[in-house]
Amino acid sequence: MSKKEESLSDVLGDGQQLNVGLVGSSGGHLAHLLVLQPWWENHDRFWVTFDMPDSHDLLESERCDWAHYPTTRNIPNLVRNFGLAWEVLRRERPDVLISTGAAVAFPFFLLGRLMGVKTVFIEVYDRIDHASLTARLCAPLSSSFLVQWEDQLVFHPKAELIGRLM
Repeated sequence: MSKKEESLSDVLGDGQQLNVGLVGSSGGHLAHLLVLQPWWENHDRFWVTFDMPDSHDLLESERCDWAHYPTTRNIPNLVRNFGLAWEVLRRERPDVLISTGAAVAFPFFLLGRLMGVKTVFIEVYDRIDHASLTARLCAPLSSSFLVQWEDQLVFHPKAELIGRLM
């Protein structure tokens, strides 16, 4: 088992069946979550990402909900994604939400925490000179906050270093 899989097992418990929500933007954020397949493939799961060609191809056989896009500086879509988060979280009743960002994570983490759901945020590997906005917003809402580079601990001193996912 790799360090990243051990970290998830330590954070979430090993051997128990979980309902896992994997929440992230398409592209690189989705790729980071897919790398965790050796861990999540053993659990019930659902995905929340953008309705994009890569998402459809990569998640063809998975249960998906499509978030509203674009999210950057788009208040109407932020509000829509809060509505989506409310609907999905009530329907799915996840044990844990895992995200690598970006903005779609925030409504799910905020409402998830209010509902008592464990939340795990993994800062993406390319943020080594500053923290992402989503990480700054989700850190206080995270049950566990994981980083991939030791340099990221400067911006997230309470985080756990798990090493590179990719």
